[in-house]
Amino acid sequence: MRPRTRCPSSRPVATGSQTLKPPPSFHPAMISVRGLEKRYGDVTAVDGVSFEVDAGEVFGLVGPNGAGKTSTLKMLCGLVEPSAGDVTVNGFDASETEMRRSLGFLPEESPLYDEMTPRGYLRFFADLYDVDREAANERIEAALDRLDLDARDRPVGDFSKGMKRKVAIARSLVNDPDVLVYDEPASGLDPLTTNTVVEFTRELADDGKTIVFSAHDLHHVESVCDRVAIMRDGELAATGTLADIRDEHGDVSYRVFTDVPLADSGPAGDRHVTEVDSMADVEALRAEAGDAGGEVVDIRTEESTLEDVFLDVTGT
Repeated sequence: MRPRTRCPSSRPVATGSQTLKPPPSFHPAMISVRGLEKRYGDVTAVDGVSFEVDAGEVFGLVGPNGAGKTSTLKMLCGLVEPSAGDVTVNGFDASETEMRRSLGFLPEESPLYDEMTPRGYLRFFADLYDVDREAANERIEAALDRLDLDARDRPVGDFSKGMKRKVAIARSLVNDPDVLVYDEPASGLDPLTTNTVVEFTRELADDGKTIVFSAHDLHHVESVCDRVAIMRDGELAATGTLADIRDEHGDVSYRVFTDVPLADSGPAGDRHVTEVDSMADVEALRAEAGDAGGEVVDIRTEESTLEDVFLDVTGT
């Protein structure tokens, strides 16, 4: 299923005797969130959150416990009604039934029917979406093949946590959704299964799926996401590409290696290393090394990781 164009601004607009078309570069966002709020009594869980996600993009949503991530994801999926604001997914309001047909949701906790086999379980959900049996079987087998799940006719109750998670991921795909919302897809899994899940997520985006990806393991977020939003106290504290967020909130330093000792250098094997914060300082060290009869032999850039930025932005 390919993206629908229900957004009015994606159609030609008649003005007088002329028909104005959107510029060639115009692409309606696959997901649009505007002024989203959620209140539970006197507690505001989500407070004025706005963002967009383009088709084929992996958008990371991260934050400490209680930051409002889960409430935001549930409103995005139409499972919780917003107190204020708007959510559209693939051109549909999040409250519309048709929106759910174009979305696959993987919650953090995803109980399965233990007495069913993976094939039976996935066919059951395909029937709920009115998926043609032949198409459903092809999708099910393809997803289980890619996820390396061979035990397809054993009861799910006999499975390990990792195997059950693979079945849950396959379930999110039986209706061939344009949009996927994955909440902690690799939580508690062994390293091999985690790698399979993270790689599979990236492949789904390469196939044109739009994915909202939330995880506490920020290495996974950093490795798979195109852009990231960091939530704090129900609000967005930072949004952008990893490079943009690092530029705004992170630090960059330089480890300069020389073949002669300098005033502030320390030993590094048979060389000497000095850490500075700017390229101007690097050039000053180059001059200092030259005056001492040596030279700079290596420069290594040290950038803040997403985890460094996360800790700084959230104050945790």
